[in-house]
Amino acid sequence: MSAHTHDHIDWADRLTQLRTADALDANALSAIARRLVAALPPTPTIVDLGCGAGGMSTHFARALATHGGGTLVLVDATPELLAEAEKSVRAAVDTASNAAGAVDAQTAPDDVVGTGSAGSQPVWGDRADGGSTNAASGSVEIRAVRGDLADAGLPGALPAADLVWASRVVHHLPDQQEAVATVAAVAKAGGLVALAEGGLDFRCLPWDLGVGRPGLEDRLLAAQAEWFIGMREGIEGAVAMPYGWSVALERAGLTDVDSFGALVHHPAPGPAMLADYVVHRVARIFEFGGEYLTPDDRETLTSLLDPNSPHRLAARRDLYLTGAKTVHCGRRP
Repeated sequence: MSAHTHDHIDWADRLTQLRTADALDANALSAIARRLVAALPPTPTIVDLGCGAGGMSTHFARALATHGGGTLVLVDATPELLAEAEKSVRAAVDTASNAAGAVDAQTAPDDVVGTGSAGSQPVWGDRADGGSTNAASGSVEIRAVRGDLADAGLPGALPAADLVWASRVVHHLPDQQEAVATVAAVAKAGGLVALAEGGLDFRCLPWDLGVGRPGLEDRLLAAQAEWFIGMREGIEGAVAMPYGWSVALERAGLTDVDSFGALVHHPAPGPAMLADYVVHRVARIFEFGGEYLTPDDRETLTSLLDPNSPHRLAARRDLYLTGAKTVHCGRRP
């Protein structure tokens, strides 16, 4: 393992899969980035905590470039991922700079779903459709900082941010509430905190695969949930958080707490990378959650993942990807 992680997962080893996931999530991530950046003051500072391979950071960089510029700070505890994120973001900034002067009048696609409070005015975006409100191009400063979100001293090593983003990282840390408080502490007064956690589990398999008992994916997701419980229990110093993310933001002292969703949808047969992604996803759940499956389901999965099997997943044209990301937001008083 290249770096210590609280969840005992070698994230550097997952770099290829993280890149693929970022590519498949691109439309949703772009819409989220535009929506959040539209709510920020001129030349803002954005901090991406747990940036991974940089998928979301590239969209923040493009959004900043078309909103007058700003500063983007990448933070991750895994050096290989941090280096990859910095490379990807700098390439995205160069591309945006080469296209300077072009007006991005495109509104967000229909994969952005509205507020968590029916009829309320969103506090985390000036425009509900996420459209660009200022297309003036500007320079984007990129900084990369190696840091652990479980370190309560991390905010002191980072600039005060107009937007702090943390996606699917807090649930890997021992004390999730304390981590949310650390995320909030990075924001300046009046700054926006956006936490992407929860949402709807991705689905990718037909109900009846022609081998084994139908409904395999439901049982896979149940096994994944059991594995997640064990993963949390295996984190040294793990602390229970028996309430939802919106309450966690409120307990961290944030105000105007609300949420919105973003749909990830690739109908069959999907892009060329989809089959490999699905095969890897199913194989990973089988690897970590196989003990929670019946012997018949394990036999079915062995056949589905065998590249020489007539039932192999990789050869199917009815694989798809549908799920939703949830972004919980609040402001630091």
